[in-house]
Amino acid sequence: MQFSVQMYSVRDALAADFPGTVARLVELGFTHAEPYRLVEFRDELVAARSRFPIAFPSAHQSFLGEDTDFEEVLEAARAVGVHYLIDPSWNAQDWADAGKVRSLAARLNERAAAAAASGIRVGYHNHHIELASRLEGRSALELFADELDPQVVLEIDTYWAAVGGADVPSLLGTLGDRVQLVHLKDGDLSEDPAAQLPLGTGAMPLAATLDAAAGAAYGVIEFDDYAGDMFEGIGASLTHLRSAVAA
Repeated sequence: MQFSVQMYSVRDALAADFPGTVARLVELGFTHAEPYRLVEFRDELVAARSRFPIAFPSAHQSFLGEDTDFEEVLEAARAVGVHYLIDPSWNAQDWADAGKVRSLAARLNERAAAAAASGIRVGYHNHHIELASRLEGRSALELFADELDPQVVLEIDTYWAAVGGADVPSLLGTLGDRVQLVHLKDGDLSEDPAAQLPLGTGAMPLAATLDAAAGAAYGVIEFDDYAGDMFEGIGASLTHLRSAVAA
């Protein structure tokens, strides 16, 4: 597993100084990062990729809406060098309806077929609702996964899955090789993003999670929010991850 960082974590810094923020991530030791709002930041990411020793193998971009210009999304992904294109969320209420979950999976399968010609794999990123919702004797996310084409990936946000009630190592084992990316974060397992903490300092079972996610291509450090200095929190998380893997 290679380590990356979700750029949403440093959204305020990016808004003030995009190239300077990328430079700080590189200084922390990152060679990979995961952009958000890929289409919006396309040009800045292309410039950063040519200027700094960093790649953007995965990215977040909403693309499951029926009115999405998916070719525009794919063009941005190709320009930035994205291999895994991840939709970051879907309407919370739809995860309570098995029919809507299956319809969403069918739409993601259609997007996957369209992206395949560009060598891009598409996927979905969960929050807590997909695990908290129970449909047909399992979580809505597991129902969703069973409806997906084999080329579709999942990016499991391990923290939000735990908040949703999942046994994260067990969930990762159930989903298997479909999980090519994991979001790694820590905290008190409340729904309050501001309670998130550097890896290794909260309630997440990080060692067991890393073992279960060993087959994933990328482990992506993320903070939805943090009460301390964001760059210090990210740096501490990367240091802890490296020591955990080396142990």
